[in-house]
Amino acid sequence: MCGLDIDDIDYSRRVVRVFGKGQRERTVPFGIPAERAMRCWQHDGRPQLVADRSKSAFFLGARGGRLDPRAVRRVVHDAVGSVPGAADMGPHGLRHSAATHLLEGGADLRSVQELLGHATLATTQLYTHVTVERLRAIHDRTHPRSR
Repeated sequence: MCGLDIDDIDYSRRVVRVFGKGQRERTVPFGIPAERAMRCWQHDGRPQLVADRSKSAFFLGARGGRLDPRAVRRVVHDAVGSVPGAADMGPHGLRHSAATHLLEGGADLRSVQELLGHATLATTQLYTHVTVERLRAIHDRTHPRSR
């Protein structure tokens, strides 16, 4: 997110080009609510912060430079902290939650691997333990011979 440039966004296809570890490139889709927010930021918010050092960065900090990962972490912690009963979580926790929800919703492991940018399927499989635990709980709660 912090490395996102204006040219990395394709609104017509609703995808962004993301560079992960080792400069591995992947394409990540985004939904209509995200498109609205991104367009609003690009046309209304960003121009107020643009400075000489902004270059092509999409997200800018208060001084006009590229958004800092620490600032993102603080914003996420503050936003999640304002939700009653929510566990303390940072950006990586949101990423983990999104992957878990995709898997629980029926997404295949290979697709989630691609979205997350994992080099190996084994890394993505770490996200399945939550899903297996959830399936076990459902089984124990609903199957007549589970006890």
